[in-house]
Amino acid sequence: VQLVESGGGSVQAGGSLRLSCEISGATGSSFVAGWFRHGQSGGYGREGNFGREGVAALDSSNGRVSYAASVKGRFTISKDKHKDILYLQMDNLKPEDTAMYYCAADFVHLLFQTYRELTPSEYDYRGQGTQVTVSS
Repeated sequence: VQLVESGGGSVQAGGSLRLSCEISGATGSSFVAGWFRHGQSGGYGREGNFGREGVAALDSSNGRVSYAASVKGRFTISKDKHKDILYLQMDNLKPEDTAMYYCAADFVHLLFQTYRELTPSEYDYRGQGTQVTVSS
């Protein structure tokens, strides 16, 4: 399984970006996929691990989604209906959103059912990341 992120860049505060994550090697499988970030400050959020904060997660089997409190109402996670492509629409960006953003996928661990969908260490596969920089 491979994950490749794209769509990062530099924007001013209040701007928008859409990140994409193409997941290959998972044909026909249900999965939980999420977005995580690692900022300069360490970015500890829910169940922070190694400085990575869980931002949003989606269960491909039923469309259930979950968001960190820091991004709720500003970020939207979604999946292409026909392809294994995960998106993160980021609106009203703030300087504190500056970070390296990673997508990750898991096929085994029932993360939503066990309330671990925003825990980075629970995911088996991760991409290389894409940088998002928000200036004030």
